[in-house]
Amino acid sequence: MTSAFDETGAPVDETSTDEVSADETAADTDSVDEAAVEADASDTDQDDTDQDDTDQAETDETPAEDEAEQATDPLQEFRDRLWSQPGDWYVIHTYAGMEKRVQQNLENRKVALNAEDYIHEIVVPTEEVAEIKNGQRKLVRRTVLPGYVLVRMDLTDDSWGVVRHTPSVTGFVGNTHQPVPLSLSEVEKMLAPAVEAEAAAEATATAEPQQPAQARVEFSDFAPGDSVLVIDGPFATLHATVTEINIDGQKVKGLVEIFGRETSVELPFDYIQKV
Repeated sequence: MTSAFDETGAPVDETSTDEVSADETAADTDSVDEAAVEADASDTDQDDTDQDDTDQAETDETPAEDEAEQATDPLQEFRDRLWSQPGDWYVIHTYAGMEKRVQQNLENRKVALNAEDYIHEIVVPTEEVAEIKNGQRKLVRRTVLPGYVLVRMDLTDDSWGVVRHTPSVTGFVGNTHQPVPLSLSEVEKMLAPAVEAEAAAEATATAEPQQPAQARVEFSDFAPGDSVLVIDGPFATLHATVTEINIDGQKVKGLVEIFGRETSVELPFDYIQKV
């Protein structure tokens, strides 16, 4: 240890001064280390917070993704199923009005004759139409192809015989013994209306129903060219020839003879009756 004397002759300990400086330096170093530790801790907390926010965001997105998966387009599901099914689609001809009975008979025969591995599906294409009859509008289900039934099958001699000899079946469309299958696009066009109608019906039962497909309208009371008798209005007792039918307006355009000349007039449905 080195000693010195101040102006009064008292000894001064230089080592103490150096130690004080060292202590101050150590204290400063400790302060810096503590600040660094606090900064690291703050960064860690912030990272944890960011991670929690990310996890929460992913959790929030999951229900939306699930809802999107649930809201699958029924028509697209039908297409995917159609293109992945085994067998080919053939058209068989039946007696008029016997389509449903043929379908049921063929379902029974394929089971009884152990042809279930070859005959996969029998379908009568249908669609929903709005029919106006006697002034009343109602929805009815009609066959898309009257007198025809679609069969999805693997064509073999046995499966051909099961189908061909079903009561009320007159034969396959095309070559009698080697019928040509339909393309899947043709099958989709025939069966899609029923799928759309079913999806619309299911949608009406949900909380947020989709807009149902507009049903095709059929009018069976009159047709263009029909001769009708006007029974009410200013042209009562005159005969008219229907030229145009306005289903939405519940009117027809017809030609009536006035003063020896044919004149086009509009007549409500309830003003005329078929002759």
